Amino acid sequence: MLTIYKHDGVICAEGGLERNGKVVRTIYSFIVDGIVVDTGPKNLQTELVPFYESLSLNKVVLTHSHEDHSGNCPWFAEEMKLPVFVHSKGVEICAQHTPYPKYRQNTWGTREAFHALPLGSTISSNHYTWEVIYTPGHADDHIALFNKERGMMFSGDLYVDPHTRIAMDTESIPVIIQSLKKLLTYDFQSMFCAHSGYHANGKVQIKRKIDYLENLYEKVEKLYNEGGSVQEIKERLFPKKYGMIQLSNGEWDTLHIVSSIIDDIEIRKSLQKK
Repeated sequence: MLTIYKHDGVICAEGGLERNGKVVRTIYSFIVDGIVVDTGPKNLQTELVPFYESLSLNKVVLTHSHEDHSGNCPWFAEEMKLPVFVHSKGVEICAQHTPYPKYRQNTWGTREAFHALPLGSTISSNHYTWEVIYTPGHADDHIALFNKERGMMFSGDLYVDPHTRIAMDTESIPVIIQSLKKLLTYDFQSMFCAHSGYHANGKVQIKRKIDYLENLYEKVEKLYNEGGSVQEIKERLFPKKYGMIQLSNGEWDTLHIVSSIIDDIEIRKSLQKK
């Protein structure tokens, strides 16, 4: 399923991951001033290709290399002969064939290997220069794209939802907080999130998420200082059993939220002792 519309001059291609006839996850590909920001997953290629072919495009920029963002990059590279750019930490990942678990291949499709170029500090579109902002936490190769003239931010998977309730084992809540705070230092209004789409009041949404995560950090720290284990804190703060935990064999789990915060607490303690 694919829906196309515009916000602030940005073409938004909204795709839906369906289960039992119901959309359970949305994913976006954005087109602005000749640039494709994220290409969507391979399993949407049939719908996306005619759409892409109708546009005048000159390059692809990935907010990170995850397969739901890079799934159609091989098509762009081979059929459209367009350069694909990603953070330098993602270049090697893009060169690998399906570097992710089977359940994710079943979910988003099988992403083939492709050649990607490393992003610099800026990248140009037809009429604008975009600042590349390194924003790790969700992925080591994650970036955001900012245009000062248009007051516009592409946030990839950094925002997604104001209330994080489950995380990947590679994610770090404290690092995400720092990356979100970095975005707040930029002057933007509209934000384009790869999973929740267009937000006219982007900075307000970012602040909401920071407030939630910092409050969560405080709760974890209090319970941990009282002697709670990672498992005990998880059960206290996140009693819901998400199906994704079992489906992903634990790659996604509420446990990772708690453990990443506790890891940060221990690092802070060790630094204070020095």
